[in-house]
Amino acid sequence: MLEERRLIEPIAHIETDLSTKFGLPRQSGLAPALRARMVFGPKYRDPVAFRGLEGFSHIWLIWGFSANERDGFAATVKPPRLGGNRRMGVFATRSPYRPNGLGLSCVELVALTRDEKLGPVLTVAGADLMDGTPIYDVKPYLPYTDSRPGAVGGFAEDVLDYALEVDFPPALLSRIPEDRREALLELLAQDPRPAYIDDPARRYGFNYLTFDVRFTVADGRLTVVDVVDLQKENAL
Repeated sequence: MLEERRLIEPIAHIETDLSTKFGLPRQSGLAPALRARMVFGPKYRDPVAFRGLEGFSHIWLIWGFSANERDGFAATVKPPRLGGNRRMGVFATRSPYRPNGLGLSCVELVALTRDEKLGPVLTVAGADLMDGTPIYDVKPYLPYTDSRPGAVGGFAEDVLDYALEVDFPPALLSRIPEDRREALLELLAQDPRPAYIDDPARRYGFNYLTFDVRFTVADGRLTVVDVVDLQKENAL
């Protein structure tokens, strides 16, 4: 008789400056200035479990697509970087709509600290996860096996250099905390818009920290038109 399959459970949750899917980096490492914090569940806070981790510069995160709304299996998806109008096999993409909602990200391990109440806490850079995403496992990145300099990237190679020019007026940028500005500029350059929408007259917006960052895009240039502090707006 087969043993009953053990269900996986989150070991941690991540805390980031992005509270919605809109605006997330499309891959890990594309916004290296973006910081996040991993807080582990009480059962996984034993310091011994982290022994030796501080010697690694990068780690793999196995996590869950917790904000997906689609049910069932779709054999093909529309990768955003192909304009959202070409279908590819789901196993040839990193689409969040997968047979099992699991994601894989390589992030920089910035710090391993020990909080008096929360136990070991990991600070990472370059994560492509929204706030509250469940983490199912952490594994060290091993350069001698995980790096493949001669690897071929398939159709994704065609969009490696994709980026927008960002026009962020200084008066608006000054509303963002100074230590969070570089990450925001990186996120905007990656083009947060849905791939199937290209309307120069349309105003877009996404939440970053407590701000709604509003912008337009035309001719490869993103222009920030307003930064609204949602906390102040909701207090009125």
